[in-house]
Amino acid sequence: MNIPFLGGWRKRHSTARGVAVFADGDDTHEGIAELLSECDLLRSQAAREGIRLDDSAASLEALDQLLPRWRDDEEVLPWLGNDAGLYLGTVIVRTVPGAQWEIWPNGQPVVRLSSGREFDVVASGHEWASSGVPELSQLYAEVAEA
Repeated sequence: MNIPFLGGWRKRHSTARGVAVFADGDDTHEGIAELLSECDLLRSQAAREGIRLDDSAASLEALDQLLPRWRDDEEVLPWLGNDAGLYLGTVIVRTVPGAQWEIWPNGQPVVRLSSGREFDVVASGHEWASSGVPELSQLYAEVAEA
């Protein structure tokens, strides 16, 4: 059904602003990490540009070099921001000793370091997708040093 006024309403009200994960007590950190590491949209965008996302710091540097063609697409931008943040978190969790996913009571996934410091990687992914600053590799370096 084509209702013309809904198209404009959807553009103003249906943008993705984040990710929420709700798990029951039986879920493990490994299961949550696997779920959050999918990042299908980002992985397909990168693959089209010849970049293989292997969950390494080097792949974050490669993503920082992509031409941001997605910034012109209001529907793709927020979803790509979610994926970029989740991918950043995935790289941190898989490469920084003691880092793990933590799910806040509101369902927001964050990365917690062994020091107890937490990083809202999804917000960082949105910033990167919309402006390119800060770079994902720069964020990773800051977290890895913390």
